[in-house]
Parts: sequence; structure tokens; C-alpha cells
Amino acid sequence: MLPDLRPPPPRPSSAPREVAVLGSTGSIGRQTLEVAALFPERVRVRSLAAGAGWEALAEQARRVRPARAVIADEGAYVPLRDALAGTGVEVAAGDDAVAALAADAEVVVAAVVGVAGLASTLAAARAGARVALANKESLVVGGALVAAACAESGAVVVPVDSEHSALFQCLVGEDPASVERLLLTASGGPFRDRPARTFDAITPAEALRHPNWSMGAKVTVDSATMMNKGLEVIEAHWLFGVEPERIGVVVHPQSVVHSVVEFVDGSSKAQLGVPDMKVPIQVALSYPERWPAPHERLDWPAAGPLDFVAPDPERFPCLTLAYDALRAGGAAPAALNAANEVAVARFLDGAVRFTDVPRLVEAGMRAADAAGGAGTLGALRAVDAEARRLAAEAARSLQPA
Repeated sequence: MLPDLRPPPPRPSSAPREVAVLGSTGSIGRQTLEVAALFPERVRVRSLAAGAGWEALAEQARRVRPARAVIADEGAYVPLRDALAGTGVEVAAGDDAVAALAADAEVVVAAVVGVAGLASTLAAARAGARVALANKESLVVGGALVAAACAESGAVVVPVDSEHSALFQCLVGEDPASVERLLLTASGGPFRDRPARTFDAITPAEALRHPNWSMGAKVTVDSATMMNKGLEVIEAHWLFGVEPERIGVVVHPQSVVHSVVEFVDGSSKAQLGVPDMKVPIQVALSYPERWPAPHERLDWPAAGPLDFVAPDPERFPCLTLAYDALRAGGAAPAALNAANEVAVARFLDGAVRFTDVPRLVEAGMRAADAAGGAGTLGALRAVDAEARRLAAEAARSLQPA
């Protein structure tokens, strides 16, 4: 699923990469367009796709002038079409149209939020594209399906998540047999030092104040519960073929070391840099080359001490739940992910407490127990729906926050 980690010969710079950006109006999508704008001779944005924000998509399309712009919400087709009339941009709507974009580009930036991104990620993998993967749920829910599609088509996945990009960069040129352990770093979120006895009183506004990264609301809450790191452990398993016991997590508040590879001879290799998602986005677009760019550099004298502590599973039980789901296999990660999406949404709505999030996830994970299988997209969708139902039912049974 990953490209051969032996550095291949550089690609001729005269041939720009044809790129489709799925989820273009989200944080990763917007930053991808900023990176692409730095390299007009090397990157051509061929297609843009978004979920429901047709106004933002229209603005991007007028500025970037892709060949096509697709909105997943079919009800937004007419206003998008009218907004782009006379621009020469072809307009379409619906999930099938988004998947068609994914099947018709050299590089697909998969940045659709949540399990909704799985279908288009699969389409890109089946078409043999390079998948610049920013949608971790695609591997959490459908890792086996994506891996099988890549094996059949020759598609490769280059991760965009900062931690997995760090691991990827550290592994280039290394023999997989020499790898002892992967170590994902975690910021610890906004509550790494907050007493656990106060967690019941955490508000959505507090959970959304991440100390290091600027991300969407759902991912930011996942960082606060450390579910984000649990999902990344599952993603790392599928990306790098490493079993759960050899994937660790360490809390690193400064977010300077983005992840570490430990080798069998006792040495370690880490990737460091300022917290800036444009760097891993550019790596995914440029690999195996490195393109000069004006991204912020790490100020080494000012970096100060770097701290590393073990995560506390009792304060952040979502991390343990993710490991449990990975070890259980089958449909368990899909159920975990679906229940978590419901739990986070209910927390942001003020319907449940912060400490209820792992309880709702546990309730939703029961969907995996009755699952008949997880070998098809249809089966995974059925598990996803049942986990959401169980998590929502558990939310209704709780006292209001």
C-alpha cells in the first residue's frame, strides 16, 4: 500500500502532477491549495470536491480554475452551477460524482472528513492513483479493503497526517525488517495537565482550544479525548504493516517531534519541525523529491526543552478503546469510529458530558459483536449504521450535560 521506500529516481519536473482535492473546503483542502499555488509548474489542480459548502467551493473554483468542481450535496448543484457559469469549470453533484473524480487523477488528496471519505478513497485506490491520505477513517474503517485495492491496482498511499508523514519520512530507505517499533507522538490536547476530577465540567469551548494545532472541530475534540491518537494507531497498523504491540504512543506537549521509528540495533530516527500541516501535505505531493518552500523553519536555539511522558489510559480511556478495537479486528474499528463520531457530535451539541464520550463509544462498539462480516463496503456501512444507532440510544439514556 505504501510506495517502495527505496528512493525512486526523481520524476521529470517538466510534467506537472494532476491533482484532485477531495474535501477542498476543509482545513487540509484549503492548505493543499495554498501549497499547490507555490508550485504552478509542478502541480495542476484538476478537480475540486466538497460536501455541502457550495459558496466556498465556488470561490475556490473561480480562483483555481480546475477542470471540474463537484459538490456531494445534490441539492447544491444548481447554485454551484450558476455561480460557476461562464468559467469553463464543469460542475457535477452527488457521491458518485465525487468518486469519479477520485478515479481520474494522478494524485488524489483524500481529505473528506469522517467515514464519508471511504468510498472516494477506495475509488482512488482502485484506479491506481497516488492517495495523499488525510482521511484516517478510510483506513480505520476499511483498511483491509483499501490495502486489497492498492495491491490489485498498484496504487500507493502517502500519508498526510503529520505523525504518519513523519514515520513515512523516517522509513524511506530503511529495511522493514530492521524496524522494532513505531512511536506516535501526541500533544496531549488541552487537558493533558488538567485534573481528572474536573473532566465532567469540561465544555465544548474548552475542548476546542487546542494548544498547538489549528484543526476542525471533530478532530480537535478527538485530540482532547486522545481518540485521535487511537485512530492513528489503527491507521499506522494498515499503513506500515506493524502489529499493535509494536506501535506506541508518547505525549510530547511541544509537538516538535512528530513521530519516531525505533530500530532493532537500538537507534531511533525522528522527524522534527514546527506544527505546520503544509509540510506533510507538500511531502505527499512531491515525494520522492523535496521542493524548496517558504514554510516556517524550526528555531533550534528557541525550541527549548522537549518533554515526553507516557499517556494516562485512565484519564483518556478512548486510547485504550482504540487498541482494543484494533486487536479485535474485523468490524470493531468501524464500530469504534462510528460511535465516536456520534459521541463527539453529542458533546459538541451540549447533550452529553466530555466523560460520556468513551461511554458512548463502548456502547456503539457492541455493533461489531453481531456483525456478519467486514469484507465489503456494504457490510462496513451496516456496522457503521448500527454503531451510530447504539451510541445515539446510549446518549438519550444519559442525563443532560
